Amino acid sequence: MTSGTRTAFVAALLLAVTALPATTAASADTTHIDGQLPSGAAYTMDVPADWNGTVLLFSHGYRPQGSPNPAQNGPNDATKALLLDGGYALIGSSYATTGWAVTDAVPDQLATLSVFKDRFGTAERTIAWGQSYGGLVTTALAERAPQRIDGSLAMCGLVHGGVANWNNTLDPAFAVKTLLAPGSDVPLADFADQAAATNASNTLAAAVDSAQTTAEGRARVALAAALHNIPVWNDPSQTRPAETDWDAQQANQYTALKGLLQVPAFSWRLEAETRAGGNMSWNTGVDYAKLLGQSSVRKEVTELYKKAGLSLHKDLATLNRAPRVSADPSAVAWMSSTSAFTGKLTKPQLDIHTTGDALVPVQTESALKRAVTAAGSAPLLRQAYVDNAGHCTFSAGEQVAALHTLEARLDTGKWTGTDPGTLNSRATAADPTSAARYVTYHPTPYLRPYDLAHPADGQ
Repeated sequence: MTSGTRTAFVAALLLAVTALPATTAASADTTHIDGQLPSGAAYTMDVPADWNGTVLLFSHGYRPQGSPNPAQNGPNDATKALLLDGGYALIGSSYATTGWAVTDAVPDQLATLSVFKDRFGTAERTIAWGQSYGGLVTTALAERAPQRIDGSLAMCGLVHGGVANWNNTLDPAFAVKTLLAPGSDVPLADFADQAAATNASNTLAAAVDSAQTTAEGRARVALAAALHNIPVWNDPSQTRPAETDWDAQQANQYTALKGLLQVPAFSWRLEAETRAGGNMSWNTGVDYAKLLGQSSVRKEVTELYKKAGLSLHKDLATLNRAPRVSADPSAVAWMSSTSAFTGKLTKPQLDIHTTGDALVPVQTESALKRAVTAAGSAPLLRQAYVDNAGHCTFSAGEQVAALHTLEARLDTGKWTGTDPGTLNSRATAADPTSAARYVTYHPTPYLRPYDLAHPADGQ
């Protein structure tokens, strides 16, 4: 993969954020306000003159430590324009810090709601919504402050929670180190500093590059990708491979696996470890043969191993014999208490997810459903799926359609129109110029689930 391609993929992992706008009227019929919360977080609000009484509290995606951190009140300009035309008030904060900032994000978002009420009065309806890491924040708001909202919409969200996220991010890195860089002593967690994390990232990324040049190496790359449920079509710029075109499928996964190793598995992990006070993930007791058996792409891995003349059984045995990574119990406790979910919903939540998401695989929705079902809240949750590659690659119409579907649930007290046909009709009605790609889809299990409804689980 060229340097330009790698750079483009890493950039795609970071959801685009805009510069914080100056305090001014957005248009003749919209009031625009910027300000700062006591925590230091910025907030921004757009309220149309014909406000319909609904306020949408937007939680933005993950921003790496040291990156720009403006307030954000919508996923993109196109979606915001449709919503403002529809009379919705749009608000959101920056969170006081970047990185794994859930302990700042939840109170900052609630404080932004309070500022809105003081300035514009009580809303008739409040909906929390967010994308990517903001989907985790949105679900945290739904569980921890349900009295402040009427419903929630999580888009491409980390709705599996923090412990599950970091466990599942560990697995492909462990497989790469064990099978493709067996002589390396780089750490996979508990990094001494940024230099150590960067060195580990570079070492394993180089091992993946080298492996990609041989049939044996490509099979092992596919195995590592399968342990994260990396889909075989995961970027809109890729050609969608045929169902049995194993080589094209693996080539697409290779790009995504490199991106995972270059940023989230090391630099982002280091920042999260710093907050947690240690390593918050583990693979002790994990049976990698069992994980592969549950993977959405296990068939591809099997076929590539056959083609390469390798024994998949032996490689899985090697993984299962390799020295494991143990977690710091206090770090797990911190991540669990701040970033894992009980599954207890008291207000309706709708989730939408693209089927070809490599960064936050669609199987995260299976993890949330598992928790919500165990907690007895299943009637309050619905999930819908968009047939597209990439992370958060929804059209404006698809996002507005999801909002209208949640609103219908709030209006009627029952879920209606969650089927692909109705969602696509709503998307087209909201924006005839954008795509409408909802499909019937059932994600496979999340490979490393962890939630507070199953406190003894995590394997």
